[in-house]
Amino acid sequence: MESATAEAVSKDRMVSAKVNARGEIDELRFHTSKYRTMAPAELSAAVLDVIGRARAEMERRVAEALGPVAPGTPESRAEVIRGGDPSAFLAELGLDFPGPPRP
Repeated sequence: MESATAEAVSKDRMVSAKVNARGEIDELRFHTSKYRTMAPAELSAAVLDVIGRARAEMERRVAEALGPVAPGTPESRAEVIRGGDPSAFLAELGLDFPGPPRP
């Protein structure tokens, strides 16, 4: 998995993003010059979309690859991999998660 990458391409094929197994951006590539005439918010949305989709694909692949050696469902493993709430994963293992401290 260390050398694995996932790539996503925008619907209009203007931009693509490639991420590594840690979800870090390895490559961001513009395939056309359309970005030069786009509004900043539109360009930002396109870039964030391809990065998000590439990361989601990589999370899915990592969670799937861990299946034979890690307990839990692919969904709960993916949640933990992306740094989210581990309570569902721990519940599947029969462990209680105390959650954040209460004020």
